[in-house]
Amino acid sequence: MFGLMETADLAVVGFYFVLVLCIGFFVMWKTNRSTVSGYFLAGRSMTWIAIGASLFVSNIGSEHFIGLAGSGAASGFAVGAWELNAMLILQVLGWIFIPVYIRSGVYTMPEYLSKRYGGNRIKIYFALLSLLLYVFTKLSIDLYAGALFIRASLGWDLYLSIVILIALTAVLTVTGGLVAVIYTDVLQAILMIGGALTLMIVGMVKVGGFEELKRRYMLASPNVTAVIATFNLTSVNACRIHPKEDSLKILREPTDEDIPWPGFLLGQTPASVWYWCADQVIVQRVLAAKNIAHAKGATLMAGFLKLLPMFIIVVPGMISRVLFTDEIACINPEHCMQVCGSRAGCSNIAYPRLALGILPVGLRGLMMAVMIAALMSDLDSIFNSASTIFTLDVYKHLRKAASSRELMVVGRLFVVFMVAVSIAWVPIIVEMQGGQMYLYIQEVADYLTPPVAALFLLGIFWKRCNEQGAFCGGLVGSVLGITRLILAFIYHMPECDQFDTRPNFIRNIHYMYVAAVLFWATIITAVIVSLLTPPPSKDLTCSTTFWALKDTDIIESAQKEESDKLTERSLAKCSDRVRCADSSDCKQKDDDSSPLTAQIELVLLMPGSGEPKSMSPLCVAEDQMQNDCYVNGQTTTEDQMNKEEHDLQRKNIWWRYFDQCCGIKSYSVKKSAKDSVESEAICLQMLQESPKIKFVLNFGLVVVWSVGIFMFIYFSL
Repeated sequence: MFGLMETADLAVVGFYFVLVLCIGFFVMWKTNRSTVSGYFLAGRSMTWIAIGASLFVSNIGSEHFIGLAGSGAASGFAVGAWELNAMLILQVLGWIFIPVYIRSGVYTMPEYLSKRYGGNRIKIYFALLSLLLYVFTKLSIDLYAGALFIRASLGWDLYLSIVILIALTAVLTVTGGLVAVIYTDVLQAILMIGGALTLMIVGMVKVGGFEELKRRYMLASPNVTAVIATFNLTSVNACRIHPKEDSLKILREPTDEDIPWPGFLLGQTPASVWYWCADQVIVQRVLAAKNIAHAKGATLMAGFLKLLPMFIIVVPGMISRVLFTDEIACINPEHCMQVCGSRAGCSNIAYPRLALGILPVGLRGLMMAVMIAALMSDLDSIFNSASTIFTLDVYKHLRKAASSRELMVVGRLFVVFMVAVSIAWVPIIVEMQGGQMYLYIQEVADYLTPPVAALFLLGIFWKRCNEQGAFCGGLVGSVLGITRLILAFIYHMPECDQFDTRPNFIRNIHYMYVAAVLFWATIITAVIVSLLTPPPSKDLTCSTTFWALKDTDIIESAQKEESDKLTERSLAKCSDRVRCADSSDCKQKDDDSSPLTAQIELVLLMPGSGEPKSMSPLCVAEDQMQNDCYVNGQTTTEDQMNKEEHDLQRKNIWWRYFDQCCGIKSYSVKKSAKDSVESEAICLQMLQESPKIKFVLNFGLVVVWSVGIFMFIYFSL
């Protein structure tokens, strides 16, 4: 479309592919992927630098390079509001949501909802909704956005390009798990930021600096007469060819068609809370942190990095409009179709047009590698997180007795299924060519995600909210949102040279205002139903709310004084429970024990220096043999499991090779009550921070929030 890349450019791209795959296969053989925690949460061993880089790259995918730059070309700085908003909400994730998730001991977001509210209705509903969102707002858009750049730069067949990229991404994700995803994300973050900064600097030199860019952007209207003559157009009508008067502002008038400031603050913010604080792709990375300090450090780092997209993506989109006005700002649907193959508009080609138009040989290859890095990072994030949700929240619900080995294999196979779905969606993606891709993503998300954000916020901050209230609130909000989404597809926006005949409630009510209504309708319904029904039991709220974090402080302060006394009491009580398991007086003793005492006894299993240590002897019920153990909720004897392991090891060499590639190094997973106790102790230990580190992190929090608020004010005046 704009010219093919040369040999030097292709060599840069090829070197990148080799480097990424080498990292993936190295991680495949060196890391522990044979456990659920090892594969899905990287064994909770990642540092703040790796996670912060991974958060940034997982969010900045190809849809950002195409969509953000396209919206920048079409409407100026406004789209940068999402990036500045993310700066602030990321810190809400690190300081509020992640401590609760760690305290709850969860792997996935549907699992948290199940632990907080009980039952499986909300868990399954949220899991299926997340998978649908991955397909409609992430996967399909990423593939189309990446295909635009590849077709423009390499001239490859659209479908061949997508199939090759999906295959390479799937190999990386299947073999390495989350560790491979995070480590390759670090490489891709460096490559992405370096390449994008290079393009921004070259573009700034071309236009004469930032202030000159703002002046020339407001004058960047196409020459209609020259365009009609050059492209031999039959239609002489021109529409939406001039930049908007408020293009240099982020937050705009309440009736603005792009970003009305009341709608953004009240409606878009809840949707952003879902994405940054309750979306599996994002949260899964932060849960892989060594402890809460690394998790907070990662969100601080990602928050600072979120300053970059405004300058390295949105600004280059504006530069592209200034330098290639007659192509980016096409004058009517006929002209747009000839330039970029879409009748809705050509702003989506702003970034690839700029990269291929002003960069020299070699640097164009670097930018191609950046786009591939963005596409693969987003795809591997989706594949890994979608397989996590399906395996642990859907498949395990259907097969409660599934072994850990089976869950690992199913996780890999579901990635293969996602690949097939992705390829099947390609013909539909070609037709999904909206004028501004990024705003399309936000509109769809705003119709579906505010009810989910409301359920998470209620679950974390209001102990009285129960399963009935949450389910009814989510159901009301989702029905209203899906109805509005269907109407939006039925009454879609007409082409710019046609009269808008949509109903008033579709044409005049911005989707951000609809998101605000959905959010508050969910909360009001959940509150009313919860108050009219019995409160949730204490075991559902003892470790799943923000207020449960205060209990850990009490536990730690009481640990030194009461350790010996409570340890003896715990052992005596355990022995007594075994002797009188069926008697009423034993039950009475359990009832009399306070939740705080039970929690203190639990933490006492951790020695003060750090590593968890089990108590001996363990409490064993009379009807359970000591050589029995729990596997996924089922009691299994060690002899039976040893026999299963022996049978599996007798398989032929091809099965053993398959297991090795999947990271399955042991077949039996023996889990006892001691493991659950130690896991709880480790979760509590992960929440501890030294005073110095806590001060540094809180200071960083103040700095990030101050910078974010300043940027909002500066670009809105």
